[in-house]
Amino acid sequence: MRHSLPLATQFYVTAPQPCPYLEGKLERKLFAGLQGEHADLLNNALSKQGFRRSQNVLYRPSCSECNACMSARIRVADFKPSKAQKRILKKNAHLHRDASAPWATEHQYELFKRYLDARHADGGMADMDMFEFSSMVEETPVRSRIVEYSMAYGKYERTELTAVCLTDLMDDGLSLVYSFFDPDLHKNSLGTYMILDHIKIAQEAGLPYVYLGYWVPGSPKMDYKSKFNALEIYRNGVWTNLNDPSEFKLEDTPMSSDPIPNQVAAIDLPDILSANR
Repeated sequence: MRHSLPLATQFYVTAPQPCPYLEGKLERKLFAGLQGEHADLLNNALSKQGFRRSQNVLYRPSCSECNACMSARIRVADFKPSKAQKRILKKNAHLHRDASAPWATEHQYELFKRYLDARHADGGMADMDMFEFSSMVEETPVRSRIVEYSMAYGKYERTELTAVCLTDLMDDGLSLVYSFFDPDLHKNSLGTYMILDHIKIAQEAGLPYVYLGYWVPGSPKMDYKSKFNALEIYRNGVWTNLNDPSEFKLEDTPMSSDPIPNQVAAIDLPDILSANR
């Protein structure tokens, strides 16, 4: 469905589909195309308003039944690792990080398939082939990096790919688009380690935030995000401190009442991306 609005950037809404996080709920997304010379500008502006990137589109949940999915980010300057997170950093200190332009490899895809088979075999990405995986990694109109984590293996100093994260470089932080890791090393908490390492990268680069995607209170799949302190969620149009995630209940996320055109009209766009405002 397309809404004709006085915007150079056009927004669309998907048809309702079963929600992957809340059983019995329907999911609907508001999204915009991401292309052209101002793609980075649009990505920066909308990410700060709860949107996420997937290849060449930006999307934000716009469900009619609830507001449970909330964008989350870590304030880098205020973050202090917990004792458990310090142990995770120590446990993975042997890993070597290599960040490069987003280019898909067969080794990445093999690790990706092993990860999905072990962790998300019934998910929507389980049947992705190498071509689709390459598109996910390489179809990015914004500044992105593929960050690989490897460990030395054997006496010939070969390396073994252990974890991978597709990361966007924004004007105010790093956005973790998608990550996966060796499922046989689940005790190493590699997902948490990659977030901790990205916090370190952001600190070294002087960037204030690390964007984690969406957090859903009460969802086991999303619980790891609430383990990070200095966490903010985007709710009711503003970023708010999430001081005690355990006190945040799904009952606090009522049905959305704003019609789609009203939601779009409230989106703040840079002047160069809007018209007749």
